[in-house]
Amino acid sequence: MNPYQFYRQFKPFYLDGYSRVQENHSLIKDIQKAINGEYSAIACYKKLAKLAPTEEEKNRIREIRNDEMRHFKAFSDIYTNITGVPPTPQLQEGCPDSYKKGLEFAIKDEQETVDFYLEIADGAKDTYIKETFRRAAADEQNHAVWFLFYFIKNQGSWRQERQMNYGAKGALEATSLTVPQMLVYALQDEYLAQARYDRIIQNFGNVRTFLRIKEAELRHITALQTLFQRYGVSLPEDHSQAYTLTPDSIKSAYAAGVQGEIDNIAMYNKFLTYNLPQDVRFVFTQLRDASQNHLAAFERGLAR
Repeated sequence: MNPYQFYRQFKPFYLDGYSRVQENHSLIKDIQKAINGEYSAIACYKKLAKLAPTEEEKNRIREIRNDEMRHFKAFSDIYTNITGVPPTPQLQEGCPDSYKKGLEFAIKDEQETVDFYLEIADGAKDTYIKETFRRAAADEQNHAVWFLFYFIKNQGSWRQERQMNYGAKGALEATSLTVPQMLVYALQDEYLAQARYDRIIQNFGNVRTFLRIKEAELRHITALQTLFQRYGVSLPEDHSQAYTLTPDSIKSAYAAGVQGEIDNIAMYNKFLTYNLPQDVRFVFTQLRDASQNHLAAFERGLAR
């Protein structure tokens, strides 16, 4: 059932002694805008509930959607009382297709709606209209808090999801690769290594193994950048800090180094299965072999 059908199943109420001339055209316009907003939120939250990753989140969003349906009916009744005709709701801007973007959209929309409803309540002369919009504003504030809670709760999984498309993990997930794509993934992964070692050195001091390998990674970056220039590929921005965590112990730091080199080696091995230009194959082979040496050094550190 769409929101308009939901509204039409109820008989409109009428306020005793209510005078339509009490309210001006600006208020009617605002109520129509509020109806459109609720109509759109009902449609969007149906979609958002389907995208939610857990039953708890799905059920909470469905409850929020029920609140919006209640608001839609109350505002539609008020509009009918003022104008003498039922409203014709219209969908506003489209709802995002991803859960993350949908939550961001909902948080912003709910917060803006709180302010809008309070403005309507402050400007209305009728007590019922004032109270209806004040109660709706309180509901919208509560909705915003829930959406923010779920946005924060899911940030960890979104970080992992983003990382699957970055560096070695992105390359290993790809079903097909071009040379420019390989160069981008390779440079991203070298950026990741630099960011990882920077955090380790900042946290645990000048550990010799990490200092030495960090210098080697700088040479890897330079070698890759030469290929970027030779093949006319744009250098990617360095977003590695967004995908890097600080290990909580030196043991964890060595473990992170081991996993990073394992992924790096697997990436270059995958690249080397393709028909590559000779200079690209040479650089990828050299970087793969260097990573094998780094892996051995990190494994020794982890064993100590």
